[in-house]
Amino acid sequence: MPTEEMPECCTEDHLEYLDDLRESGKTNMYGASLYLQNEFSELKKKEDSKAVLMYWMHTFTERHPQN
Repeated sequence: MPTEEMPECCTEDHLEYLDDLRESGKTNMYGASLYLQNEFSELKKKEDSKAVLMYWMHTFTERHPQN
């Protein structure tokens, strides 16, 4: 389990979406917060989508140790 605390606005669906987006190669992941905002209506605030993205980035290795 990741050691960083998950933001309240973050869900497992968001993290899975970002995993899939990374695998697709559609975008550099530093720009993925816009994709989150477009995909998830609950992430309308830029700060929320950035918080989810930063959490995903900071915990990726812990959640996917094989990568």
